Amino acid sequence: MTRHFALLGLLFCTTTLAAEAPAELELLGEHPIEGLVGGNLSGLTRCGEDWLAVSDREDDRLYHLQPGDAAWQAKAETFSAPPVPPSGLPWGLRMRTWVANQVRGGDLDFEGIGCDAMGNRYLVSEAHAAVLQVGPSGLGDWLQLPGTLVRQARASGMLLHYNALFEGLAIDPAGERLWLAAERDRRGLLVLHRDNQRWRCTGGCVLSSDTATARSPATPQDEKRYPLDYSDLSYHADKLFSLQRLERRICRRTPSTGEAEKCWSYAAAALAAPQRFPQVAGIAEALWLDQEGAWVGLDTGAGARSDGEKRPLLWHFKAPAGGWSAP
Repeated sequence: MTRHFALLGLLFCTTTLAAEAPAELELLGEHPIEGLVGGNLSGLTRCGEDWLAVSDREDDRLYHLQPGDAAWQAKAETFSAPPVPPSGLPWGLRMRTWVANQVRGGDLDFEGIGCDAMGNRYLVSEAHAAVLQVGPSGLGDWLQLPGTLVRQARASGMLLHYNALFEGLAIDPAGERLWLAAERDRRGLLVLHRDNQRWRCTGGCVLSSDTATARSPATPQDEKRYPLDYSDLSYHADKLFSLQRLERRICRRTPSTGEAEKCWSYAAAALAAPQRFPQVAGIAEALWLDQEGAWVGLDTGAGARSDGEKRPLLWHFKAPAGGWSAP
């Protein structure tokens, strides 16, 4: 009975949150990035004072971003990744991913990047459901993830479809908790805890999963509904933040449960000229937050917008009134 009322309470809170119109974030600036091949910006983080980005088309490098007045410059840091460990994904899904990657490039398909206080960088491979750790020395090594991670995710309905696997990653500063976001159909959040040099599912890996759908704010007159998604994660001030591409939202979440506490919208800025892109689902792929604001990275590899801009972009949003921790 207690569990029944707890679930009803969670459903009520989730429904109430979804019904509330989130406050709009103010766009402070837009920064094109030069030197990032193909426009494929898929992950963003800040490691100390250094901005870092990753592309889902390149397996042997990450990028250092240098802010500039006209555009930011991307400079590649190369690394060598050892062979990928077995993922537990089924053969058919792995083969479909492999074939697609031979055409578009990027066998590892890096979709997110995070950094801990020791300067270790963590890159999540969507194609292999794996996480590569690249140390400050530039040496790469795959984390020893538990075999139960993929099994639990698939048992919860996640990681079942091509190009809908792990899309985002966040790491706490101590390098002891790692969150992964399953993109869509079902989308979900998972967490791992480090035990010495191994990562474990402490009390289970899956925090949440859902099959919710929504209309796109890009086409408010259209009744068609699309699967809700996660395109990146960020960890800030002891909270987890999710980038939700279709809704054009950023949501603060409880790290231990994944439950949404509060959301903010960037739809007004994203859908206004000249920032607007034609894609219904949006192209926001990367997220990083600090006390002053949020940075949303756009993967523009799919094409240009109406003003002809086709370089990858960073949108800088002002933090909400009261900060990201406001009730």
